[in-house]
Amino acid sequence: MADTATRTMIRTRGRKVQAAFGSRQSGTRHPLVATAMVLPLAALLVVVFGGWEAVVTQASSVGVMLGR
Repeated sequence: MADTATRTMIRTRGRKVQAAFGSRQSGTRHPLVATAMVLPLAALLVVVFGGWEAVVTQASSVGVMLGR
């Protein structure tokens, strides 16, 4: 016989831990929230690796492709 009680208990415990930290199991995050989460890391990477010129070049290339 399979020991399903142990597996169920482990799954239930995992859900309780996720609920304690306020995480959701399904659904999507609002785009502004996702942007607010990513921007600090992006700014840090630009400063650390000196990629500001690359960001400007890519942005201008995208602008040209969009016809602006």
